[in-house]
Amino acid sequence: MWFSLILVALLTGASSAFSPSMDSNSLSVRSATELQMSAALIVQNKGGGHGELGYQLAKKLAANDKITSITILQDDACNEEQEPFKSYSSDLPDVKVVKAALGDESMTSTDLKSILGDATFEYVWDNASKGPVGSGKAICDCAKDWDVKLLTYVSSAGMYQPDKNTVFPMAESTPIKESAGQAKYDAYAVELGLPLVSFRPQYIYGEKANKHDYIDWYFDRLVRSLPLPIPDDGQQKVSLTNSEDVAAILASPLNNEEAAIEQRFFNCGNDKLYTYDEVAYLCAEAAGIPKDKVMIEHYDGDLFGKAYFPFRLTNFYVAPTMVKEKLGYEGAEHDLAEDLKWYFESYKARGGPTKKMTLVKDKEITVDSKSRFQVGSIYDEYDPLVADFSDVKDLIIDI
Repeated sequence: MWFSLILVALLTGASSAFSPSMDSNSLSVRSATELQMSAALIVQNKGGGHGELGYQLAKKLAANDKITSITILQDDACNEEQEPFKSYSSDLPDVKVVKAALGDESMTSTDLKSILGDATFEYVWDNASKGPVGSGKAICDCAKDWDVKLLTYVSSAGMYQPDKNTVFPMAESTPIKESAGQAKYDAYAVELGLPLVSFRPQYIYGEKANKHDYIDWYFDRLVRSLPLPIPDDGQQKVSLTNSEDVAAILASPLNNEEAAIEQRFFNCGNDKLYTYDEVAYLCAEAAGIPKDKVMIEHYDGDLFGKAYFPFRLTNFYVAPTMVKEKLGYEGAEHDLAEDLKWYFESYKARGGPTKKMTLVKDKEITVDSKSRFQVGSIYDEYDPLVADFSDVKDLIIDI
């Protein structure tokens, strides 16, 4: 008995002495007696549309019995004073955070292993790479060396190339832009024989997001009593998904790893769809603006293009049908109409109603479209035309 106790003490001490120390946060281990450890690595970009996903995914994985430890490999180009990065230490106390220059295209797998203290991982989620170069290639190469159970990649539905015969929502079989970096990443991972599962999300919003362009576009105009220039008839549909629901989809391969690897490609979105016009009215309701005060200006998309509009001119949306069928995803827990209530409060807190606006293209559309609204010079209040006469010289005419 005494020999057993001494042996345990020695092993415990050795483990402590040689464990790499890379951050003030500690790895979360559910049971010290577990023989099978399943370490998860989340590679997180510096921000943008996918900026909140690593944070939300870490929370999902922390509640999954398959995962015993979580490390976030964070691009050091992130702004630590912005969400979600500033909430890592308070909200994810048991997650190790390691910083790295993920934008360095010279990074190799050897560099990456050194940065991670030669730790190994069974599960990898890559929410940073835009292609198989630099850190993107290094992550794939490390995943190969680690013999991972899953390499889950956060790709993009933006590389789909629908044509006039495409049926919506777009299926995973929809043609893609083969030259896209995400497509090349997929191809490289497959070439290495990795257990790749690749998700294609679009139009993400969340409480700790650091990109707000999509929904802000509506509020920017509603709170200023300005027309909303929406292309064509406004009946095009869009899939807007809460980041927590996206994270649930990204974690779903753990429900059935074999099925996930066999299917490989999954759309990542919300099957509760809204038209462009419907989003306008939902935003108005959240802001307390009567429906009859919403000035939607439908315009010729072929003539004016996207202008400042945040979505595509035509239908361009996906649904989580495949991930429901194959991986047991139960569907979105969040509802856009409800979420817009807190979103509007955050919009005001971010200074949305008073921020400087550029509205030249809006004005061009409403005037040239012979708007039925009496817009007059209303745009001048928010985006005035300023004439600079400081360099004007006297005109001298010889007679």
